[in-house]
Amino acid sequence: MAKQQRRYATEVDKPIPKVDATRPHPARVYDYWLGGKDNFAVDREVAKQVIDAFPGIIPGVRAQRAFLGRAVRHLVNDRGVRQFLDIGTGLPAAGNTHEVAQQAAPESRVVYVDNDPMVLAHARALLISTRAGACSYVDADLRDVDTILYEAEGVLDFRQPVGIVLLGVMQFIDDREDPHGILARLLSAVPPGSYLVLGQPASDIFSERMAEAQSRFRRQVGGANVLRSHEQVSSFFRGLELIEPGVVQLPQWQPDPGSELPAEPVPFWCGAGRKP
Repeated sequence: MAKQQRRYATEVDKPIPKVDATRPHPARVYDYWLGGKDNFAVDREVAKQVIDAFPGIIPGVRAQRAFLGRAVRHLVNDRGVRQFLDIGTGLPAAGNTHEVAQQAAPESRVVYVDNDPMVLAHARALLISTRAGACSYVDADLRDVDTILYEAEGVLDFRQPVGIVLLGVMQFIDDREDPHGILARLLSAVPPGSYLVLGQPASDIFSERMAEAQSRFRRQVGGANVLRSHEQVSSFFRGLELIEPGVVQLPQWQPDPGSELPAEPVPFWCGAGRKP
């Protein structure tokens, strides 16, 4: 199908589904942890239950946001990446992928992917791109790789390197759903020189408290919420060339000069790798 005939990723033009304020949603719970206001009482209740089990969840989630900024800046400034596919983006917050990328390179093109009606309702806030670049949104689940790639192709050129960003989303893919297969399909669609940026909660740091926090979250929100070990997260980068310092805790990945590492471990593993 010719490029000009493709359906562009303009899900914001579709009617916005009704938001269910009676059931908690992961994106809104995370929004509360990040200090946002786009959440409901039911989301705040879940967020507070998890905080009671493990107060470190707040600095962990915020460290994940800071890691996103450092990783995107590195790919743009040091690796020449000008395209990003950010899956599981969540609600708008300071330092969105396109803001970081386009500040360094205004021509950067970004496609966000999420499946929460409230994220769709706020997508117009995400889509404020520079004139030289592009920014769009796909309403889809990470498991629906075909839809993601089809929609994103209207904005991204898959003949050129793409940075695939998966932060705070892989824990919602159970091992029985073949997370490695999902990653393989995404990576097979992008050319050599593309990158994977990935991070998720750890099972082998503060194990008991993280397990209790996970249990409280899963009881209220439902669905999968999988903690993974350093070895398991490292396996997601198999076949890729890891960027230094490899798979590490969030604050340890290329910290900004002069920044201080937290006194306590942060139970989130992260990394970035290049497709050879």
